[in-house]
Amino acid sequence: MISDRADFIQANTVLLPVPHAPEIRLYVADEVTDLWHKTEEDLESIGLAPPFWAFAWAGGQGLARYILDHPELVRGKRVLDFAAGSGLVSIAAMLAGAQSAEAVDIDTFAIEAVRLNAAVNGVKIDIRCANIVGQTGEWDIVLAGDICYDRDMVALVLPWLQDLQRSGMEVVIGDPGRAFLPKKDLLELAEYRVATTRAIEDTEIKRTKVFRLLAPSGD
Repeated sequence: MISDRADFIQANTVLLPVPHAPEIRLYVADEVTDLWHKTEEDLESIGLAPPFWAFAWAGGQGLARYILDHPELVRGKRVLDFAAGSGLVSIAAMLAGAQSAEAVDIDTFAIEAVRLNAAVNGVKIDIRCANIVGQTGEWDIVLAGDICYDRDMVALVLPWLQDLQRSGMEVVIGDPGRAFLPKKDLLELAEYRVATTRAIEDTEIKRTKVFRLLAPSGD
């Protein structure tokens, strides 16, 4: 079992610029690290859930790029980075002038990764390990990168995000064409071609879009 999460992350990742947002550096797994090559059984044997926090996923990269290029989206606002993973999106928000950013994830290793990555990038992020689906908070805008990869997750999360949108919060999603992205009630803001790797994706370039969630068309 892993006794020190920070030491484990730093020993099993490398600090690299994010391909589509090189202003930001993250601790990530790559071909030269052992973590990259571990199977699910290997991870289970050391008490580690799949390390989604160790990769800069295409949806998060696209969303981070959009925030950095359009800082007015978050400037002076209170931001929630939902399912934060590495913290890439909340780091971008703080660099773009957000008043505050709260990064939330259910994985304790992700929480430690966000803390390390925020420090490397010189920003302060409020970090919480919790399942907040169904809850509300003092946020002006909710950012969610790459959350539509699982049917059950989308079925739980989308109605909650729609409720937040109805309450007056802006909700912005980054997605590289995942199977369970909603087919309606989205306004496309931007499209990017994001470099990734076949080790975690089906192609080396992912067409990634950024959307604003709209009120459900039945409302």
